[in-house]
Amino acid sequence: MTDDARIAEAAAVLRSARRAIAFTGAGISVESGIPPFRGVDGLWERLDPSLLEIATFRRDPAAAWPLLAALFYDRLAAAEPNPAHRALAALEGAGLLAAVVTQNVDGLHRAAGSRVVHELHGSLRRLGCLACAARFPLAATGLGELPPTCRMCGGVLRPEIVFFGEGLPEPARSDAFAAAAACDAILVVGTSGEVMPAALLPWTAADRGATVIEVNTAPSAYTEPLTDLFLEGPAAALLARLAAHLDLGPV
Repeated sequence: MTDDARIAEAAAVLRSARRAIAFTGAGISVESGIPPFRGVDGLWERLDPSLLEIATFRRDPAAAWPLLAALFYDRLAAAEPNPAHRALAALEGAGLLAAVVTQNVDGLHRAAGSRVVHELHGSLRRLGCLACAARFPLAATGLGELPPTCRMCGGVLRPEIVFFGEGLPEPARSDAFAAAAACDAILVVGTSGEVMPAALLPWTAADRGATVIEVNTAPSAYTEPLTDLFLEGPAAALLARLAAHLDLGPV
């Protein structure tokens, strides 16, 4: 089957779906300048994952925060949604996508205009106080001197992301898996399928009979056992073509 035929088939699935959702991973944000954690040039090729354990952060947040700033926030400041993020927002706007479930913490889906976004691993764009549990948008607080402190009580702030050693946040976890159980098509974009328990979400959808459309630069843990239609290549180009095929205009 040609690439054009696969795009046309994916468009037909989304047009006929009663309720479609998207499930995204790091690959969708690579073209926005945010590196993935795994694979070639992944962050774990250069960093020890134990540096992002919650026990490490709590033990010495003053040492952890400069790493977090260099690892995430310096890149986040310059990152903008790419055509893949905008295509998913356009699909939602056209009534062809009910929700986006993402493993990403960059906030780019919301920045692109997606409204129903379940952030399974939290967001760098929110900060929470370790002492009083107050929460603040990053835009209203900023980082300033590290570690940033709470304007309510003076306690140390943390990014509201899921560190190693923490469970998935609620209600994002429950909402995401409920969306997967209720959908009849799922668009899986830029994820390796290796990060548990988030990686179970496409399996939940498929177990309920959903058609699995995968967009990835290489086969993943889903491709052979689960995927019904595989679109191989960069997410930005492929999802832009899919949006165009669905007459959603340029993204």
